[in-house]
Formats: sequence, C-alpha cells, structure tokens
Amino acid sequence: MSDLISQNLNMIFKTPKGETVHALKDLNFTLKKGELLTVLGPSGCGKTTLLNITAGFIRPTSGTITLNNKEIDGPGVERGMVFQQGALFEWLTVAENVNFGLRMKKEDPIKTQNKVDEWLEIVGLKGFGNTPTYQLSGGMQQRVALARCLINDPDLILMDEPLGALDALTREKMQSLVLKIWKETGKTIILITHSVEEALLLGERLYVMAPRPGRIHKEYNLPFASMGLTKDLREIKKDKDFSIKREEILEMIWDMEEEIMGKDI
Repeated sequence: MSDLISQNLNMIFKTPKGETVHALKDLNFTLKKGELLTVLGPSGCGKTTLLNITAGFIRPTSGTITLNNKEIDGPGVERGMVFQQGALFEWLTVAENVNFGLRMKKEDPIKTQNKVDEWLEIVGLKGFGNTPTYQLSGGMQQRVALARCLINDPDLILMDEPLGALDALTREKMQSLVLKIWKETGKTIILITHSVEEALLLGERLYVMAPRPGRIHKEYNLPFASMGLTKDLREIKKDKDFSIKREEILEMIWDMEEEIMGKDI
C-alpha cells in the first residue's frame, strides 16, 4: 500500500520569548495513491510545517506520518519537492539541472539523456536542454524544477507555493501543466497555496487549515481538477458551484484572520 497516512501528528515550537506555539495538533488523514491534495489556510495554520514534516526536513513532536508503510524520519528519494523559487542551479544548463539527481546516482548516461529529453518535452521545454538556466523566465524555470523532480520518479510530489511568484497568465498555464502531469503520471501530489482559486482548480481534495492550533478545519472533495483535464480553466472559474465554493472558503479564511487579529490586539 502506497498511501500517505498521518496519525495524531503534533508539532510544538518554543518562541524566543519562551511561548509555546502548537503549529499542528492531532492531524489525522489518509492520502491515497494518485490523489491530488491542495492545502489552504491563513498564515500560521501549519501548511508549510506539514509539508516539511512530510518531506522529512523536520521531525514531529509526537505522532507519525508514513508512506508505503514506512515512517518518514528524514528526506528520501520516494518524495520529490518543488519550491516556489525552483531552487535550481542557475549556472548549469537546463539538462544539467534536470539530470542532477540521476548523475548523483551514476545512472547510465544514455538512458539519462533519453529521460531528460522525454521530460523536457512533457513540460514544454523541448530544445532547451543546452540553455543556461539563468536565461529562462520564472515560468520556464518552474518547468525545469518540475522535470527535475519527476525524472527521479518519486511516489509523492510535494509542492510549496510552486506558482506563487508567477504572473497571472504564466500561472494559469502552469496550473494546466500540473493537472496534465497528475493525469499522465498518476503521481500523488500535495500542493500548498495561498490562492483560493488555485486550491479549488487543482485540488481533487482540499484541506482548509485553521491556526492556533494548526488543524484541518474543513475538507472538500471537488470535481474541478478532473474537469480541468478537458476544459479551459477560465470556463471552470465561471461554474456556479465553483463560485459558491470560492466565496464560502474566502469568508471562512477571512473569519479566521479576523479572529487572529483580535487575539493579537
């Protein structure tokens, strides 16, 4: 079984002033193989903490999170990360960035080159393999980051605000690309975002998280990601149910932020 399972996950931090922050409290969920989960919520609700625990960058205070029936206790090749800024080696070419992991594993150079060509074509960068990465736009660099992650064939892809720094048009194109890759690879994906529209468009499942303590406030099972595989994303945004869900979640997050502001006064 290759499900991702969180059981009673807790993360507690101490501030420099000695205050206790319950970043995550009693988080329980199961993400099945091939599901696309988006996670949304106000600042301080534990979104990034959850992603960092799942990536193995930090250990929870208590509770467990498992993938493929193995407890996550550090980084592993079965999990791939895509960050907001790509975290690329800008002095390398596109191909050298994409094949970096395979070269570290000393895989066969011919097979590696074939994989690079395949993934560059999938992400829309065919012919850019020899281009220095620093010459690419932000959107093209995120395509490189996606290819670099996917070429290593992880079971789980973790995406931390991967489209947050892009302009509106590029972001829309990349949203379509994420859905295409999800459909064609069958990968399990967790995507963190601050955008309600993006969370609705890309999430087959959507968690709205609440802060203090960080927890899952509400879960949605949504049709829009599947719709986006065959329909224009702009048309989906005009869907009546999409608009209702968007306003419902916006109001929910607004109320959370108002409550936070009230506590801070």
